[in-house]
Amino acid sequence: MDHTRSHTSAVTTGAAGSRAADTHAADTHATDTRAAAAGTSQIGDVPVVADPDAGSVGLVKARHVTVARPPRALALEGGQSLGPITVAYETYGTLNERRDNAVLVSHALSGDAHVAGRHKPDDKRLGWWDMLIGPGKALDTERYFVICSNALGGCNGTTGPASIDPATGERFGTDFPIITIADMVNVQALLLDKLGIPKLLATIGGSMGGMKALQFAVAHPERAHAVIAIATAAQQPTKAIAFNEAGRQAIMADPEWHGGAYYGQKTPRRGLSVARMIGHITYLSDAAMREKFGRRLQDLHDYSFTFSADFEVESYLRHQGLAFTERFDANSYLYITRAMDYFDLARGKASLAEALRPAQARFLVMSFSSDGLHPPYQLKQIVSALRATHKHVSYYEVQSDFGHDSFLLERFKMEGVISAFLASSAATFTPLAASGAVAGGAV
Repeated sequence: MDHTRSHTSAVTTGAAGSRAADTHAADTHATDTRAAAAGTSQIGDVPVVADPDAGSVGLVKARHVTVARPPRALALEGGQSLGPITVAYETYGTLNERRDNAVLVSHALSGDAHVAGRHKPDDKRLGWWDMLIGPGKALDTERYFVICSNALGGCNGTTGPASIDPATGERFGTDFPIITIADMVNVQALLLDKLGIPKLLATIGGSMGGMKALQFAVAHPERAHAVIAIATAAQQPTKAIAFNEAGRQAIMADPEWHGGAYYGQKTPRRGLSVARMIGHITYLSDAAMREKFGRRLQDLHDYSFTFSADFEVESYLRHQGLAFTERFDANSYLYITRAMDYFDLARGKASLAEALRPAQARFLVMSFSSDGLHPPYQLKQIVSALRATHKHVSYYEVQSDFGHDSFLLERFKMEGVISAFLASSAATFTPLAASGAVAGGAV
C-alpha cells in the first residue's frame, strides 16, 4: 500500500485545498497519543509500527574529503571565493548499484556530521538523530544510504573560522568570509559529486537543517526527488534574528574574544556560554519549562539571597552553556547564526511561491504545535507557496509540548510519517544520469 497516499487524504494540500488546520491538529493529537502508547505511529487511517527496539548503526567514523580546490574555488553568495574546503561527513547504510537510495541529512545550528551511532564502544554520546536513523527506523539504513556532513563554517571537521587559511598559515578567525545557507548547500552538492551521487532520493533536516533542505530544492532542483522540511522557515523570522544577535553580542563583548583572534589562548567561554543559554530558552516551550523546572529550587530549601543559581532552571542553563563551550567554537557560532539570519528564500523574487517554482521535488513539511521559534504558521506559509505552484506537498502538524526541540525528541510522532513518505518517494524516483550532475557554485 502507498502509505503516503492514504496519509495525504488528511494532510496533503493541493489546488483543491485541505482540511481545516484545527481539525487536523485535533486528529493528529488523538492518533499520536494512541500511537505513542502502542509503539506505533498513525498516518491517516494507516498504522505504521515504530519499533522501540529498532537497531543501531553501531560504530561509525567520520570521513573527510576536499572540494573546491583552486582554481575551482567555491563562489560565495557574498562575492568572495573559498577553497580548498575540507568537508567532514559520515555515512550509514549502503549506496545501491542504481544510486537511487541516498538521503542527505542536514544538521541544525549546533549539530555536526555525527547523526547516528557511536564513535567508540564506550561513547556516551549517540549521534544527534540516532532515534530516527538505523535498521528499522524512519531512515532505515537497510534500505537507504544516509549521509550527513558538517556545515561550511562549522567547527567539527569542515572548513570554518578555526581552520588554517592557506594564504597566511594562520587560523582564519574573522578573516573567514561571511557565508550563507546557499553556500552551505553548494558545498553539500560538491560532496555528493565526490560520492558519485547525481540525485538524492531525499534531503531532510530540522531547524537550520530544514532551511538547507529547502535551499537545496531550489538551488539544485534536478538533484532532489523529495524534501522533508521540519520545524523551519522559508526566511529567518524577526524574533530568531533578535535572539541570535543577543547571542553574538554576548560573544563579542567577552574580553577574551579579541576580535576573533583568540586561538592559541583563552577563548571567549563566558560569552559563548551566555549565547548558548539564550538559544536554549528559544528551544523550550513554556509548557516544557513549567514541567521540567517550574519554580523549583536547586538543592535549596529557601532562597540564598545571592546571585547564585537558586532555581533549577538557572542551574540547567548554566550547565548547558558551559558544556557547549567544550565542543563549539565561538566564531563558528557568529558565522552560522549570521548565515541563518540572512536566509530568505524569496530574496530577490516576487514572492515565496516564485522562489519555490524551480523545485522539482515532492515535499513533506512538518511542524510542532508548541514550537515558539518556528511556529506552525511559518511552515504553513511554505505549504501555501508550494500549493500555489502545484507542487506535491504533505503537511503534518505534531501536537507536542517540547517546543522547538520536538524534532529531536518526538520519535514516535515523526517516525511513521517520515518512513511512509520516503517509501512513497522511492516508488516514484526517476534517476538523473551522472553526467547531468552539476555542482553549482564552483568557479
